[in-house]
Amino acid sequence: MRAQSSATAPTRIAVTAPARTTTAGTLQAALGVVAFSLTFPATAWGLEGFSPWALIAARTVLAAVIAGGCLLALRVPLPGRRHWPGLAVVAAGVVVGFPLLSTLALQTSTTAHAAVVVGLLPLTTALCSALRMGTRPSRTFWTAALVGAAAVVAFAVQQSGGALTAADLYLFGALLVCAAGYTEGGRLARLMPGWQVIAWALVLCLPLAVPAAAVALAYEPVRLTAHSVAGLVWVAAGSQFLGLVLWYRGMAAIGIPRASQLQLAQPLLTLVWSVLLLGEHLTVAAPVTAAAVLVCIAVTQRARS
Repeated sequence: MRAQSSATAPTRIAVTAPARTTTAGTLQAALGVVAFSLTFPATAWGLEGFSPWALIAARTVLAAVIAGGCLLALRVPLPGRRHWPGLAVVAAGVVVGFPLLSTLALQTSTTAHAAVVVGLLPLTTALCSALRMGTRPSRTFWTAALVGAAAVVAFAVQQSGGALTAADLYLFGALLVCAAGYTEGGRLARLMPGWQVIAWALVLCLPLAVPAAAVALAYEPVRLTAHSVAGLVWVAAGSQFLGLVLWYRGMAAIGIPRASQLQLAQPLLTLVWSVLLLGEHLTVAAPVTAAAVLVCIAVTQRARS
């Protein structure tokens, strides 16, 4: 009897471990999405006291200092030489490209409009993943993803009156570079801890970010207020570091295509924050879009690759 119970124990562990990993990965990716949903409102706050260039440079320096401090405190060794090209892609897309282009867009766009346009990021990330890593999600997955993206596009077009603006072009560019950074970061997160991926990407940007911040802060007007300081702190520590740590850990656990679909909820969360924090007004279309997006999320999470 003892031999029997000892033989069955490993089977029970093998069956439950993947479920725990999937649940934990989904939770981490979801928390990352919550952190990201505050990025645009926090950026709008930051722009009350900083120019776009000063805000981007300062947030990168602050986030890199936090990341570098963690790496030093834990005595993390340098990544292998083969990982640096991938880290450069993460740095270019997630640390520099997306924050810069989205911040430029928010000079003339509302956070609500920017949020719904960036709602296309899950589909863009899934496409980049398929091209870069050879993933083959099911037809059900792609159908749900396309429906969710269509709902987001329809909402965005309705909000902008049917015409694309310069801000939209900035946002579409931000989608492409961010999707590339997410895909490469998700791949690297399978080879090293997820927090180290974004930490090293941030440190990689430090030699450029420090002089850029010095020049921007010296030559562009700065008006420190509670909002501008809080916005800077959040986009640096919350969005740029903590949110990406959770996001990459989640992607490594549940896969890039599935994790990317959780971001379909991000525009709706950002709309809520835009009302609560910025006083923007939602249209009647918001709850309809929210319902369609949440259904798509449920379908993509159940669809098997």
